[in-house]
Amino acid sequence: MGWRDRYGIRRLRGTRIAKFDREANDGDIETLIAFAKSRRGVEFYVEPETFATDTTAVAVAHDGEWTRRRVGSPAVIIKVARNLALPVYDVQLTGYPNRMRAYNERRRTDPAQD
Repeated sequence: MGWRDRYGIRRLRGTRIAKFDREANDGDIETLIAFAKSRRGVEFYVEPETFATDTTAVAVAHDGEWTRRRVGSPAVIIKVARNLALPVYDVQLTGYPNRMRAYNERRRTDPAQD
């Protein structure tokens, strides 16, 4: 209510909203942008909307560090990626990068990294 749609989340999404999830908001997009600007080699991976979850994007850095946020629609993260001159992939076509799995494994075996 009353928030501005700086990134076109509402406009680009259409009328569909996942049933059990909250809507994406500007804060979600700004978190992805901040992640991308503060790390090297960031790529975005778009995850499809499900019945329970809105469309999300995973930002993955060169070392495999990652963050996931709601984006409302693929068009939103494509626009953000274009503005940041970063690649964006459909995770259903490409899968996740190996460096992301390696990062998760390092975190699992060395909890001191938290």
